[in-house]
Amino acid sequence: MCRHWAQCWGCKTTKTSGEMDKPLISRRLVDSDGSLAEAPSEAPKVGILGSGDFARSLATRLVGSGFGVVVGSRNPKRMAGLFPSAAQVTFQEEAVGSPEVIFVAMFREHYSSLCSLSSQLAGKILVDVSNPTEQEHLQHRESNAEYLASLFPTCSVVKAFNVISAWTLQSGPRDGNRQVPICSDQPEAKRTVSEMVHAMGFTPVDMGSLVSAREVEAMPLRLLPGWKVPALLTLGLLVFFYAYNFVRDVLHPYLQEGKNKFYKLPVSVVNTTLPCVAYVLLSLVYLPGVLAAALQLRRGTKYRRFPDWLDHWLQHRKQIGLLSFFCAALHALYSFCLPLRRSHRYDLVNLAVKQVLANKSHLWVEEEVWRMEIYVSLGVLALGTLSLLAVTSLPSIANSLNWREFSFVQSTLGFVALVLSTLHTLTYGWTRAFEESRYKFYLPPTFTLTLLVPCVVILARGLFLLPCVSRRLSKIRRGWEKDGAIKFTLPMDHTLAQKTSHV
Repeated sequence: MCRHWAQCWGCKTTKTSGEMDKPLISRRLVDSDGSLAEAPSEAPKVGILGSGDFARSLATRLVGSGFGVVVGSRNPKRMAGLFPSAAQVTFQEEAVGSPEVIFVAMFREHYSSLCSLSSQLAGKILVDVSNPTEQEHLQHRESNAEYLASLFPTCSVVKAFNVISAWTLQSGPRDGNRQVPICSDQPEAKRTVSEMVHAMGFTPVDMGSLVSAREVEAMPLRLLPGWKVPALLTLGLLVFFYAYNFVRDVLHPYLQEGKNKFYKLPVSVVNTTLPCVAYVLLSLVYLPGVLAAALQLRRGTKYRRFPDWLDHWLQHRKQIGLLSFFCAALHALYSFCLPLRRSHRYDLVNLAVKQVLANKSHLWVEEEVWRMEIYVSLGVLALGTLSLLAVTSLPSIANSLNWREFSFVQSTLGFVALVLSTLHTLTYGWTRAFEESRYKFYLPPTFTLTLLVPCVVILARGLFLLPCVSRRLSKIRRGWEKDGAIKFTLPMDHTLAQKTSHV
């Protein structure tokens, strides 16, 4: 039955698989008065067991994709008004009669209530769309789909649509992820559901057998898994540099001179902290590449795995770079807001009064003027280059670039951004690093701390540009190995040699 159903709908899916921009409600399902008309009798029927929010959104999407929808509910009279008028809302026993594909939009604890329908569901395709909570996922060893398959062994259970939200179903695939992971032990049932996914404007992704359902159900439970370590790193740097600047700029004047400068905490101290964090994070994006290259030079081969900590560090570079851009953008916004502060206005008035009392008609320090002009210009260039890196890291932009273009932007321009940021910092600290008054509580100025890691990265990259080093590194990355790195031994026995893989 599944094959006949798929062939009957096959000609339609070939037309609709590429139509991602079609409206949610098909034109042929709308009457002249704007209400939904009854679905054509030849449209393939699909059943839905459940009447929750996801079931209603699923019914709306299926109707808009040209399917005939039959919804099974325990109270059809009360639920009928919540579904599209083209969808038939009836009792569960009647809803599972004619459709060959039935979506089970119910919670796991309600699966047992369907056991009375076992004879009617025999031979049909059950699509499990449920998601467990994090506690349920840890508590149960088997997935919801596997549990459903154990209750209905005569049915073909398919796990699908659990990663698609109700909002995405209603608004269309353009407002959400198009990919729909699918897994099942029955290839024919999986193929049938895949064609439905295409017809609804989404992209099916084959995840294998039903054993993979546990992994598929874990997908919605993950909360930015690749961002945990970078976020904690950023938070740690923020706390460290904020506390460091607080001691130097607020606590030191209060204890040593009796000046109350706690008003600097919301804006000034934050604005001093953000560029430090952004600068260090940007250097940490390129430091693991330097360490990896040094390790390859030392080993004389590329065919040995990096340590786990370095491998994970390399995998988190994108997130670290985006957080660096975020902190740099906040620093730019805070800098624009500095003249708006009331304290800044008072400082200007006090400076003008001091100038008048000192009988100075003209106050101009050439070095400070040039320092600030160059400092601001380099900061703008660094932020602009960092913005380009952030934009090209987006999948929609990255997919339009070939590998050489992407590598040039992320590697070459990224290193340029690091150099510009270093010049930006050095311009600010021109001669201030050597002034005794800058060392409060014997603590060096903040910018001197931030220069340590970036300068190491820049110097190392400079060493790698030397011909003797760059040629050796290039040979290693093209497969060359130094003597003794890896030894190949050929078996002496001819029969054993025939069993040796030549791949």
